[in-house]
Formats: sequence, structure tokens, C-alpha cells
Amino acid sequence: MPEFPTNNIRRERIGVMDDLRGISVFCMIFYHAFFLLGVVFGNQWGDDLFDFFEPLQPIFAGIFIVLSGVSSNFSRSNAKRGAKLLGVALAFSAVTCLLLPLLGLDGLEIRFGILHLLSVSMLLFAVLRPMLAKIPVTYGFALFFLLYLVTYNLQYHKIGVPYLLEWDLPASLYQSQWLFPLGLRSNDFHSADYFPLMPYIFLFLAGTYLGKLPAPDWAKPVRSRPLAFLGRHALWIYIVHQPIIFGLFALVDWIIKFLR
Repeated sequence: MPEFPTNNIRRERIGVMDDLRGISVFCMIFYHAFFLLGVVFGNQWGDDLFDFFEPLQPIFAGIFIVLSGVSSNFSRSNAKRGAKLLGVALAFSAVTCLLLPLLGLDGLEIRFGILHLLSVSMLLFAVLRPMLAKIPVTYGFALFFLLYLVTYNLQYHKIGVPYLLEWDLPASLYQSQWLFPLGLRSNDFHSADYFPLMPYIFLFLAGTYLGKLPAPDWAKPVRSRPLAFLGRHALWIYIVHQPIIFGLFALVDWIIKFLR
């Protein structure tokens, strides 16, 4: 039975992971740009592009989450990595929930976004790793991917396999103001970026089992250096891309108004 790596030997970098992560980051940049253009700057075609690409968001975000799970097999300390990332996530919440409204930028609050999800997932994986290591790869991947499907619409008051067999959940489960990290959000809850633990931690854990498998030779070379660059610097790009995009849009908006 393949086990989770427990030594500190540095693994050979897998190029296809950087490429796929880079694709996810590239899509994320444009997705957030359309959001800012439509929601913040009130541009109609920004709204239209955001609505057009919104169905793709679960795909490129899902790829990123799975790859984060895969990468957790190669980390020297998921506890330290998760704790540092949680600090970044909480800083995002502080800025977007406290500072931005004072600047008149409402609707951009991030209360439990993808950084919160990944940091908590890493911390939980660090704790649960010895137990998870006892589950064979095939069973572990199948179990957690099934749990991901079953809880996919939990935030929409449903449980079960989407489009096949679902049950409505009682509204009483969604009355609390504090269960939104689990996916049990109340009607007045809002987060500009929302990735609750259920279902997404199960997708992360499914990725940890994929990371147990040996990488085939075709997956090791980098196919695109620009995409690999985005993939290797995903966290920093995530941190800086929205302020940069906002600044560019604000500058263009000011120039257009000035020329009028």
C-alpha cells in the first residue's frame, strides 16, 4: 500500500503541476478583473463577461485545490505552511472587511475565501495524516471525491449527488452566523470569495491521495514557462493581482472622465 511520504527528501518538481496551477492562476486573474470591472466600476460588459465565465470558475478553482492537496505530500511541514497561509488569509479578511468599506468599497469583503480554505485544509491534513495514511490510495481518493460530490450543494441547502439524487436540508441548519466556514451560511452572509470547508476540503484530501502516485515521465517537463512561472508564484500573484488590477481600472476611469 503506498504511504504518504514522511521523510524530508526534496521531491523532483513536476512540471505539469506548475503548468496546470499557472492555468488556474491565469483564469483567476481574468475572472477577478471582470468582477471588479462589472461590480465595482459598474461596467456592463464587465458584468456580461463575469456571468459568461462564472460556470468555469469551479473548474479552474477545483484544479488549484486538487494540486494544493497533491503538493501537501511534498511539504516538510504542512502545519507551518498552513499557519503562515492562515495568517495571510486573516490579513485579507481584515483589509477587505474593515478597511475597504471605510474607503467606500463595499461588496469586496472576503470572510472565508480560497486562502482560508487551503490554510485550514493544510492544518487538518497535518493532524489527520497518520490516520489517512492507513487508507489505500484508490479507496481514499474515491471516498473523498464522493464526499465532495455529496456536499457540493451544501451551501444551497441540499445534500446528495448533484443532478442525480439530492435531498433538501432543514433551514434551521442555516440560521447561525458562525457556521459559514463549514458551508452552512445564513441568508445575510456575504463573501466576495467563498470556498467553505464543505465541499472543498474533500477535494483537497482527494488530491493528497493523487500525490501518493509516482509521477509519469511525461508529467515532469514544463510545457510552458510563462504558465509555470505563474504556477510557482501563485500565492504572491494572488496577493498583488487585485490591487494592481483595481489601480489600473481606477487610472483608466480617471483618464476617461478627465478627457470628457
